[in-house]
Amino acid sequence: MTITEQITGMAVAAKQASRQMSILSTAIKNRVLAHMADGLQAEKEFIQEENRKDLAAGRERGLSAAMLDRLALTDRVIEGMIAGLREVIALPDPVGEVSEMVRRPSGITVGRMRIPLGVIGMIYESRPNVTVDAAALCLKAGNAVFLRGGSEAIHSNLALAQVLQKALLREGVDQAAVQVVPVTDREAVNALLQLEEYLDLIIPRGGESLIRFVAQNSRVPVLKHYKGVCHVFVDASGRPEMAVEIVMNGKVQRPGVCNALETLLVHRDQAPVFLPMVADVLLGAGVELRGCPDTCRLVPAAKAAAPTDYGNEFLDLILAVKVVGGLDEAMEHIVRYGSQHTEVIVTEDYSHAQRFLREVDASAVMVNASTRFSDGGQFGLGAEIGISTSKLHAYGPMGLKELTARKFIVYGEGQVRA
Repeated sequence: MTITEQITGMAVAAKQASRQMSILSTAIKNRVLAHMADGLQAEKEFIQEENRKDLAAGRERGLSAAMLDRLALTDRVIEGMIAGLREVIALPDPVGEVSEMVRRPSGITVGRMRIPLGVIGMIYESRPNVTVDAAALCLKAGNAVFLRGGSEAIHSNLALAQVLQKALLREGVDQAAVQVVPVTDREAVNALLQLEEYLDLIIPRGGESLIRFVAQNSRVPVLKHYKGVCHVFVDASGRPEMAVEIVMNGKVQRPGVCNALETLLVHRDQAPVFLPMVADVLLGAGVELRGCPDTCRLVPAAKAAAPTDYGNEFLDLILAVKVVGGLDEAMEHIVRYGSQHTEVIVTEDYSHAQRFLREVDASAVMVNASTRFSDGGQFGLGAEIGISTSKLHAYGPMGLKELTARKFIVYGEGQVRA
């Protein structure tokens, strides 16, 4: 059997499983999720043993520290996956929700009902916890999910899939509702992207090159975000101590994730006091600063920024810095270099905050909070399956409702159209 034949067979099975998934009761879905959470706890040693194989192979291949961080299934990561499953259990089931019922002049009553999307394909790198997050959300929203993780996480993903499929089996649910592609050959991705007859949506998660490849080669609709170039703008009225905490958290807590801070914009009136203050803390944490001429004058330890530093997703302890004349210049910079992921203003000026919220086009826009909050779990979605920076049909972190569509439903009493 060729790889294409193998992938097609799995996709056919997923399509069949999606029919059962679409009519599962909330109670059964929640029991499956609970079994998954219990299974992760019971099988933690087995999962981590398989994960260590991937980490060892990753080190031999020279994976970066950021990639290895994403790959590691530590106790804390597994506990987070278990907590995410339990949070999804607690969320309302969107499937079958009816809204917007309106009686038309013809006498018919028209409304809309939430339904599952069907079969969702996930293509992702590192982060084996995505396997669990995606399975949980897709299952609760009544979908089957077809998972293709990166070659660097193959042992981890197959181990997780084994645990998840056991949970499905305990409730008599078709195990094909959650499948992990068991081969690492790139041909598997190419085959998956052509299966528009069986897959309803592709969600890629990973580096910009992966996402562009998927978007350019898929015959299946794709939801994507290419990169996370997140900004913090410290306005003239922003409280310096608050701004330091927000900048530090955004840049230093986990620099290798898409909601990490990549560029700091500082109002000219704040710069003389604030920049030396924040630079002292950032430099002490090992952050390399790449700044405009004003920044380098105020912070001699900063390096001169190259034009390509603005708009760059460093995913590392590197921060681009620029002094700007005010709110309008900051927003113009974001328009030019932003990636529609997450943008923050630190300000005490209500009118500036409201303008920033209204005028900045990003999937998450914040006032006086860290970019690191741009996350499905932090937004109350439970786990998240991805972040969309396209606007069809979802924008921002994707939870349960973003994994459903709405169909029209009509009640009549024998009406016919004139």
